[in-house]
Amino acid sequence: MNDETPVIQESPTSGEPSPPDAGDAAVPKKKRGKAGAKAAAAATAALEARIGHKFADPLLLATAFTHVSALKPARSRGESYQRLEFLGDHVLGLIVSDMLYRAFPNADEGELSKRLADLVRKESCADVAKSLGLVDDIKLGQVGASASARLRKSVLGDICEALIGAIFLDGGYQAAAQFVERNWLERMRKPRRPLRDPKTVLQEWAQSKGMPTPVYREVERTGPHHDPQFRVAVELPGLAPAEGLGGSKRAAEKVAASVMIEREGVK
Repeated sequence: MNDETPVIQESPTSGEPSPPDAGDAAVPKKKRGKAGAKAAAAATAALEARIGHKFADPLLLATAFTHVSALKPARSRGESYQRLEFLGDHVLGLIVSDMLYRAFPNADEGELSKRLADLVRKESCADVAKSLGLVDDIKLGQVGASASARLRKSVLGDICEALIGAIFLDGGYQAAAQFVERNWLERMRKPRRPLRDPKTVLQEWAQSKGMPTPVYREVERTGPHHDPQFRVAVELPGLAPAEGLGGSKRAAEKVAASVMIEREGVK
């Protein structure tokens, strides 16, 4: 049985052939073909400009953006982005590990591992894809508008990893490293999520300086009973207190610790 169902068009009841579309009739087929090729080439060039890499093999770029739903039944799933995603995931991990190793010479294995996990998670990859405006370049099969929007959002991280894999195959490690460094360097310097509890960071720093454990003191409580606001101060000998606000004492203590960490330049 043939998996590809032919498209059947109904003939007009009069038996006369359907009139050509007015727009199609106005443009010869050869010119329409050239115009379509130019538009596709321009779109590819614009995409490569956003990515920062010109592909020697354009098929790699196309494959990186092809969702399995866009493949005809007879086509192999290997022609979608999935294999490139597998490769790109590991290439990204290697490049970011190298970046972290060089950027944080005093960090131990545990801290490097936490930073790596934060930087290579799907959400981080999806953020990079969004920042490059890649969402509309994803090739999907025939799905509804709402389903299409959800699907594009859910696969953004995968597409980003597939793109890294495609760049690696097309231009080698150096090209992939340049792409990752451009898009992950600032994220590496300023992690989006705190790697450790700020109270723990402050306490460890205080101990390393021969200071006692930081003392947290409630300064003020305001607001209704069901929605209170706490102002808490953290104190260490020889340092000015730092204050923080929060909906609970614990939250306010974390803010206060973060303020002191930032002020004292704790690494």
